[in-house]
Amino acid sequence: MIDLKAIDELARRLAAHLPPGLEDARADLEKHLRAGLQAGLARLDLVTREEFEVQAAVLRRSREKLAALEQRVAELEAAAKPPTH
Repeated sequence: MIDLKAIDELARRLAAHLPPGLEDARADLEKHLRAGLQAGLARLDLVTREEFEVQAAVLRRSREKLAALEQRVAELEAAAKPPTH
């Protein structure tokens, strides 16, 4: 989920940079900026930091298991080789 507070803050900051003669349009522009930012970010198909951390942990565990399995296979292959004279 996208942080709506951050979008609101960004919209406010962008609207604050309006030229002096456009203060009357500030609220309307801020509303449109907020809607545009939300729509643009929604199309990016972003994940939350929490979702990213969970998937990073899953990947880390998978890599650890893979390394252990590779080591075990190497040991079994070495044990299965006939002794050379």
